[in-house]
Amino acid sequence: MTELRTERLLIRPWRESDIAPWAAMNADPEVREHFLGLQTAERSAEQVALFQGEVAERGWGWWALEVAATGEFVGMAGLDPVEEEMPVSGVEIGWRLARPAWGHGYATEAARGVADFGFTELGLAEILALTTATNVKSQAVMRRLGMTHDPAEDFEDLTVPAGPLRPTVVYRLARP
Repeated sequence: MTELRTERLLIRPWRESDIAPWAAMNADPEVREHFLGLQTAERSAEQVALFQGEVAERGWGWWALEVAATGEFVGMAGLDPVEEEMPVSGVEIGWRLARPAWGHGYATEAARGVADFGFTELGLAEILALTTATNVKSQAVMRRLGMTHDPAEDFEDLTVPAGPLRPTVVYRLARP
């Protein structure tokens, strides 16, 4: 299984010990602000099992994220094919951090490591990022990565009920 290291982070396969802190993150209204509601502990455990299976099967996906110096689980980062029902296609980069990990540059650092892996190990020509139009913090990370945004590509995510979470922005990063 693939493990990635950055200056301060370990991006690694999921462990059983990650389930409880992942569930706590998914029960935090601030962490889930740009997603459809809070998630149950059971759903979080199901997600971890799904993530583990995908990483085991193809060698990449959504990985657990920990601070290398302390071993503290702080969230997730990774790559995944864009869902088929979306009006864009390709491989999406993403991240989600526990609230105490915000403001330390971990999202940008993890995303850089994941993007480097996508370009060098997977040979991707381009990586996409999708988020709600209201998620300005994630969009700031996208810009720090050098991703570009073309408003003509933005869309309404019809898998989401009408409301503030439906308008979706698309950012792209070409292989350097």
